[in-house]
Amino acid sequence: MVSASLLLVEDDREIRALLEEFLSREGFAVEAVESAAAMDRALVRGFPDLIILDLMLPGEDGLSACRRIRARSQVPILMLTAKSDDIDRILGLEMGADDYLGKPFNPRELLARIRAILRRSGPERPEEGCGPRRRKSFAGLIVDLDGRAIEIEGEGPVRLTTAEFDLLVCFLERPRRVLSRDQLLDWTRGRGADPFDRTIDVTVSRLRTKLAHYLPDGAQVITTVRNAGYLLTVDVRDV
Repeated sequence: MVSASLLLVEDDREIRALLEEFLSREGFAVEAVESAAAMDRALVRGFPDLIILDLMLPGEDGLSACRRIRARSQVPILMLTAKSDDIDRILGLEMGADDYLGKPFNPRELLARIRAILRRSGPERPEEGCGPRRRKSFAGLIVDLDGRAIEIEGEGPVRLTTAEFDLLVCFLERPRRVLSRDQLLDWTRGRGADPFDRTIDVTVSRLRTKLAHYLPDGAQVITTVRNAGYLLTVDVRDV
């Protein structure tokens, strides 16, 4: 079995060495670098399956590096932040990160986050005889739930981050139902999510904006229901 490849971008030498050793023992192919510049040199050789990116880096910071990566690729990004303020988490998601973990953290929690992201970001491969792939259509868009891809005829693929795609699936499986923030947090981040975490609102906003770009007249298909949550306002059908 081929190991998933990870690129760890962390400027603290001790933390970098400890995480590299830990993740390597867990079966990952890990490349560890100390800066955004070193990250760029590593990416010239190809993109890994996941990037672990520290927010506080010498020179170019993690937010700027995340934004540049996202302009080129949809590779999953897990951001490490030394700060616990919502603003840092929100900025990371606005730049395109898929998940975040505040320092200090238990390496086992990091491992669980990595495995969850890889599980969600990798296309499922149903064995022969397991039936057709699950595909849904809404507002002229076709979503392959198993292949984790979304397309619009004549436009090619719609580029979503792992977090945005996970959120979209929540709405597609429950159309025309008001979904609360707590429900969306549970379904996308697990029951251990902080109930006061406001980053789900940022992810909804990013998803709504991206979908509007591909819909006639910039239609908004996800609406905010005051004091209740969010609602997908269009019908969804299996295709």
